[in-house]
Amino acid sequence: MPVYLDNAATTKPCAPAVDAAVAAMTVNFGNPSSLHRAGLDAQLVVDRARKIIADSVGASPENIIFTSGATESNNLALRGASAAYGRKRRKIVVSAVEHASVDETASALEKSGFEVVRISPREDGKIYAADFLAACDENTCLVSMMLVNNETGYILPVKETFSAVKRRFPDIITHCDCVQGYMKLPVRVGVLCADLMSLSAHKIHGVKGAGALYIKKGIRVLPVVTGGKQEKGIRSGTESVPMIAAFAAAAEALAPTIAQRSQRASELKKHLLSRLSEIPQICVNSPDDGSPYIINISAEGKRSEIMLHFLESREIYVSSGSACSKGVQSGVLGMFGITGKRADSALRISITAETTENELDLFVSALSEGLEKLRG
Repeated sequence: MPVYLDNAATTKPCAPAVDAAVAAMTVNFGNPSSLHRAGLDAQLVVDRARKIIADSVGASPENIIFTSGATESNNLALRGASAAYGRKRRKIVVSAVEHASVDETASALEKSGFEVVRISPREDGKIYAADFLAACDENTCLVSMMLVNNETGYILPVKETFSAVKRRFPDIITHCDCVQGYMKLPVRVGVLCADLMSLSAHKIHGVKGAGALYIKKGIRVLPVVTGGKQEKGIRSGTESVPMIAAFAAAAEALAPTIAQRSQRASELKKHLLSRLSEIPQICVNSPDDGSPYIINISAEGKRSEIMLHFLESREIYVSSGSACSKGVQSGVLGMFGITGKRADSALRISITAETTENELDLFVSALSEGLEKLRG
């Protein structure tokens, strides 16, 4: 039986999500923009989904724009907000450990004339709100910070940073990539002081192909994709009703149990770390107080790719980092002080509340076997 421990890359769709997607493909399959009954039925599915996603983050339905996923949401947030507010204010401040969809978008904006300031962790491996605040000034239009780092599980100080920025510079737009925190931590846009927030369906047991961008009332985001004026004209293109329905079904199923699932994940993480402590060659790269769902380790002396494929031969699936990097080191580990052979041998184990101790034990056993059999 395969052991899947790469849930930060994608999760298995839950039964309610699959059922909702099938119903939208076979029953409510009309185009939501069509004016006949079939179109109306599809639109009602989208409307219900919008309310469910909005409620899950403490927002109003009119503040939720559906997209194809978090990469599009991040692009829309950065490009759309900078286009709306960047005529006179030409500075953008982001953390140096963002997902590629934020980091590369910031680089593209930098090439178009924006000043981009990246805030790195200090020597203790932590990012501080004070460093973000010091980088902001009257020329800053946007600040972007992820909630949970997708490679290490480090929880960034979003609430502290955004509230400090808003107190001193109320006109700066704040954006949070919430992909690895949504449905794992309590997330409320008001508490985080986020003007914009990106979400993804397939990270929460939904289906690939759907995401959302929360846009606070009164905040302007200019469209990146233009066309038929769907999603208030902010994101044109026929809505993917099956994917959106599945997204909402997954969120509705998970929302009541965030605390219980987080507790379970913490117990699983503790079990895994206890087992890994028995192996001298293993060092842990994730912080003690990070997300319980992501554990980054280094099997020192064994390159990530070699160990990953050995584990795959035992039907155990982990990652060497962000799935979007396709095996290329992102540089994020280096920002956290993890470099050289330690970075070259990094593995990311990402779990869900449904992961079992037995699955983790099978992983540790296979890892131990790999350390014995493999050459660097």
